[in-house]
Amino acid sequence: MNTGPRETGRLFRYVFQLEDILVNLAILSVAFLLCLELVARNFFQTGIKNSTAYIQHLVLVATFLAGAITSRQKKHLTLAARLPVKEPAASIITTVVRIFSAAFAFAFAASAFSFSLNAFSSSEKVGLIPKRFIGLVMALGFIIMATRFITSIEPKRRRVLWLLVSLAVALLLSSGPISGAVWGQQGQEPGIIQELKAPLQGLLAMLAVPLITTLIILAFFGMPVFVVLGATGLLLMARNGLPLEIVANQAYTVLTDYSIPAIPLFAAAGFFLSESRAGVRLVEFFRDAVGWLPGGLTIVTVLVCAFFTTFTGGSGITIIALGGLLLQILMQAGYNKKFSVGLLTSSGSVGLLFPPSLPIIIYGVTAGISIKDMFRGGIIPGSVLVAATIIAAFVFSAGQKVERQPFNWKKLPGSFRKGLGEIVLPLLIIGLYFGGITNLQESAAVALVYAFVLETLVHRELKLKDIPRVMNSCVTVFGGVLVILAVVNGLSYYIIDTQLPQRLSEWLGTAISSRYLFLLLLNLALLVVGCFLDIYSAILVVVPLIVPLAGIFNIHPVHLGVIFLANLELGYLTPPVGLNLFLASYRFNEPMGRVYRDVLGFMLLRLIAVLLITYLPFLATALL
Repeated sequence: MNTGPRETGRLFRYVFQLEDILVNLAILSVAFLLCLELVARNFFQTGIKNSTAYIQHLVLVATFLAGAITSRQKKHLTLAARLPVKEPAASIITTVVRIFSAAFAFAFAASAFSFSLNAFSSSEKVGLIPKRFIGLVMALGFIIMATRFITSIEPKRRRVLWLLVSLAVALLLSSGPISGAVWGQQGQEPGIIQELKAPLQGLLAMLAVPLITTLIILAFFGMPVFVVLGATGLLLMARNGLPLEIVANQAYTVLTDYSIPAIPLFAAAGFFLSESRAGVRLVEFFRDAVGWLPGGLTIVTVLVCAFFTTFTGGSGITIIALGGLLLQILMQAGYNKKFSVGLLTSSGSVGLLFPPSLPIIIYGVTAGISIKDMFRGGIIPGSVLVAATIIAAFVFSAGQKVERQPFNWKKLPGSFRKGLGEIVLPLLIIGLYFGGITNLQESAAVALVYAFVLETLVHRELKLKDIPRVMNSCVTVFGGVLVILAVVNGLSYYIIDTQLPQRLSEWLGTAISSRYLFLLLLNLALLVVGCFLDIYSAILVVVPLIVPLAGIFNIHPVHLGVIFLANLELGYLTPPVGLNLFLASYRFNEPMGRVYRDVLGFMLLRLIAVLLITYLPFLATALL
């Protein structure tokens, strides 16, 4: 009896389970090391030798494992919710997207392979592990991603052909790194290699612009954002004759940055909250506390959404996790569906300016400014956006006959006691961090350990067997984000190397003399960016361009960061492709056109709030 396919399927399941276990162990090990470091420093006035290096490289390994898992689950961030074409064109476009995605992922792998062999000596180690080996993990991660792009193509019988095509394209794209890795320094290759290398690189330089144009088009048909941005950087560097190993070098540099471990740890803490009944407890507490006020349930909705968006780092997660529960509560209270969907869609993006928001951390890393200052700077503007959403809720719910529940002082202590653990969490993290007891990484580790203990041991809503499921849910979030962060840093390097920000600054300085006109144009530009890019990609691509421009007009770096993030929050709601609009349509089973209409009024009032934040800089700088 032929058991080949069954045995192959079983082997793949074992491989998938091993990936899941390894990435979970890596993240939990980071949290464990940070907590040990925190205890050793504060109670024993010592530390763990080389803990920083261990943590940095564990996060790097976890990133590429998470990227491989994200490819396996087909959850890399894209600009397309669904293909805007019908069969058979949709299948053809999907095949082209996956072949190109695989080709560039293989090229990234070649860059990482060359980088790992040439950037580190055999004696450089992290503990007992050679740094070269850790660098090769980057190459392996990209190879697995590339392979999974190909194995997702139907029909299966043509996959070998498409694999060969993608490898051929990758060979053209990575002719420099491959020869560098095999033969060492430039000029040491055999004659035939040198003869082939020059025309290949010339051809690549000639094709760079047409290929970038193709990538931009394919981005709207489902090509992963990390491929589009990373490939654009690679092609631009090839066009200018820069070493393509820069892609891997920049990926290594950014992933071993001091602040990066906070991203997966805060994301994991947020998922422990969202996968438990924390949302139900918070809704119950806020309903008892403010539900008796006019529009009290709308206040509850906005506050709960802000809390979850702050910790999960993505408004989409809030809509998916809490949308059904809050929609049911609002409609049972008497609010109509049109209003309820509009409120929930707009509320899903408030909270990104409050600590410990992941976009704030990534912005601080990218712009090179203090994350602690960014946390301080976001508190008042974030409160303004929350207030604007609540005011919009009052305005647009006027006339709806909603029964207000009377204030019951006997119920409030009970609901407060139930939700106390979740209520304390942000206060604990902010207190430890701003009090100087923990650094950013340690604050994130404390948040994860606290959320784990609270939901598994105190409330007992998550069992030990649920931990892999919860961790796997967050893996595709931080994996998708950190892989983008890794490859787009090469594009940022190219932008800075070509002095594009300086040239743009010089031109803008002569074309625009008014600070207020610059701010208005910045608002408009960021709204357009927010329509088409997710917040993480936008930060990584746009921030290196606008930071020098803001310096011309003496805009405080923290104020600029707040303006940027506030506009991107609004971009989640901006038609035609704001992310929250797609997610709300999916979650609430509403046509996109109706969601546009439902959210329009909320978006306009939020726009007013964003303009206030833009033109009143003291809102962002008052707490600095």
